[in-house]
Amino acid sequence: MPITARPTTTGIPTRKLESFLRANEQMRVLETPFVVVDLDVVAQRYDSLRAALPVADVFYAVKANPAPEILSLLVARGSHFDVASPAEIEMCLAAGAEPGAISFGNTIKKARHIADAYAKGVRLFAFDAEDELRKLIAHAPDATVFCRVLSDGEGADWPLSRKFGCETDEALRLLRIAANAGMTMGMSFHVGSQQRDLTAWDRSLAVVERVATELAIDGHSLSLINLGGGFPGVYQDNMAPIEAYGEAINEAIANRLCAIFGDDMPRFLAEPGRYLVADAGVLRTEVVLVSRKHELDFKRWVYLDCGKFGGLAETMDEAIRYRLRTRYSSGPGQEFVPSGPVTIAGPTCDSADVLYDKTDYELPLALEAGDHVDFLSAGAYTTTYSAVAFNGFAPLQQVCI
Repeated sequence: MPITARPTTTGIPTRKLESFLRANEQMRVLETPFVVVDLDVVAQRYDSLRAALPVADVFYAVKANPAPEILSLLVARGSHFDVASPAEIEMCLAAGAEPGAISFGNTIKKARHIADAYAKGVRLFAFDAEDELRKLIAHAPDATVFCRVLSDGEGADWPLSRKFGCETDEALRLLRIAANAGMTMGMSFHVGSQQRDLTAWDRSLAVVERVATELAIDGHSLSLINLGGGFPGVYQDNMAPIEAYGEAINEAIANRLCAIFGDDMPRFLAEPGRYLVADAGVLRTEVVLVSRKHELDFKRWVYLDCGKFGGLAETMDEAIRYRLRTRYSSGPGQEFVPSGPVTIAGPTCDSADVLYDKTDYELPLALEAGDHVDFLSAGAYTTTYSAVAFNGFAPLQQVCI
């Protein structure tokens, strides 16, 4: 079935976002492309996840959208933070986060960055290799270190397999090294971003179950289990509600770990990024050119002023399929607007800057240069993927309201 630009019936964009977009249309304060984020949606999503998964402390994945307004809002709500670099640590501290509420979740860290984070008071660190563990033993001696295990990412639109994590037997070996060094231990996994399969957490917790059982034989115990992210945003396909994710994870924890830990359960962490901010944002772009490769071509090329290098990197392999909207989008009670197939591309002089070609997108036949195309649920992984100045295009602007 073709994917057409259409209105949404899910309350996204919110009235607040719609009001901002209309006002900007009249006053031209912001030139496209830009992202506008409704902070009320971020707050609501945080509260919903806490209610659905009360067993886990929420560690917001800062890389999804590190806007100071978002970080400050989450600090006020009691969130913790998952960071990948010293710069992200500084962002969180500047927003008012306590160092103890920060987890250095990147498994690839320079020794001096570990030492600096530890000196600032960070006490949670990830690893997935022996050399990384040795750095932690040397530079964060009384921290809690958690070993990331591989996940196949099956069921995720944006898998995070292969680069991060180690095999189960290797995790067991590394955790024994950590235990012998007197470190407080934990485990982590990530089932992949935009995870559709509610059983994915159970598969990974089965690995945790096996490792925890083996460690218990040695007299060692896990103090922390990081459940990762994977909680979805609203794109082209319908997803299960967050309550269903919480129910599936809670059931998996009970089935896999209660027999091992009993009443002395380890601390649980969750690392949402996309779920908290994606649906809070709209990315407004402008059509630069509509063309055909031949006058008889049925399929048009639509070039926008934002592409892969401007913030839409998650269209790589057409993995994340955004819902699109134009001023011609028709809905119930409105006049039908004819549409036709398109290839959608960005503005740069790079042949890789094509957003959608294989996916069957359709846009109105009336679409022309100067029209706007809105990418809905674009509050996550857009501003952070925007290049600094590739081809001289400015980084993607963002406003939080």
